[in-house]
Amino acid sequence: MKFFDNIVKYFTSPRSGDEGAYWVYVRCNQCGEPLRARVNLYNDLSVDYQGRKGQTYHNHKTLVGRQGCFQRIEIELRFNSNRKMLEREISGGTFIEADEYSARDR
Repeated sequence: MKFFDNIVKYFTSPRSGDEGAYWVYVRCNQCGEPLRARVNLYNDLSVDYQGRKGQTYHNHKTLVGRQGCFQRIEIELRFNSNRKMLEREISGGTFIEADEYSARDR
């Protein structure tokens, strides 16, 4: 078993905490439910081949809440070569801040 653990360690990069994640917080336009989604910056991004200068990445997510309205929220994210946010678009919802999402638990 130790052999397989060593193989896994060899092929995975050590990252502390959640630094390889970008969190997206949204509110559903139909029911108002706050949602969040995690984008893994090292595995979920696709290279953007649409002729932009330098290498860029994009990610598309579809979110559906738990409250039963089943409204699809489409999110399109674009990142630069350093995996920093360039632009974001949404349909079916609005972007909110992390503290607005956290306030739902109070």
